[in-house]
Amino acid sequence: MALLIRVVGATLRYRDVNTPGVPVGHTLPGPVVFAFWHCSMLTCAHRFRNLGIAILISRSFDGELIARTVERLGFLAVRGSSSRGGASGLKGMADAYAAGHRCAFTADGPRGPARVSKAGPVQLAELTGATWIGAYHAEASRAWYLKSWDRFAIPKPFATVTFGWPEHVRPELELVQKALDEAVAMASGARE
Repeated sequence: MALLIRVVGATLRYRDVNTPGVPVGHTLPGPVVFAFWHCSMLTCAHRFRNLGIAILISRSFDGELIARTVERLGFLAVRGSSSRGGASGLKGMADAYAAGHRCAFTADGPRGPARVSKAGPVQLAELTGATWIGAYHAEASRAWYLKSWDRFAIPKPFATVTFGWPEHVRPELELVQKALDEAVAMASGARE
């Protein structure tokens, strides 16, 4: 799977749409906290590979496959989720933050509902003292969409993927939800 992500990813072009004054998230040094939607996980796995970004992954069977894949792509897989091992997963993310990692959450994962943010990013910010949370969304110009709870997106080869980067927000659930919705609007409105 990691090889497939690398092969398809090598054909993609990336474009960023930022709120003025907001840098592209992966250019910021850690520790930082970011949130994104589960549906864009595959694209993010390619673009942000080999940066040591810590991501929270479910302890399910599917989660084990994802963890092995993302570790091969240079991510730090922290096991746990809102449904399994939540406390230990949050502690693992806090440890990663303390070690200087960028930390990213699929805010609606692992089971949804789609595009409804859960409290994980906010809880991590509260636990670590982070004063803001960043949000982003990736939207491909051409993609296949699975019939899954999140409509998981698989960009077609040679697609342009637009990333929306809205203003960072205080660690409050309503503000994180609003920022993620804005990221979707930015990425969708600017895609080819």
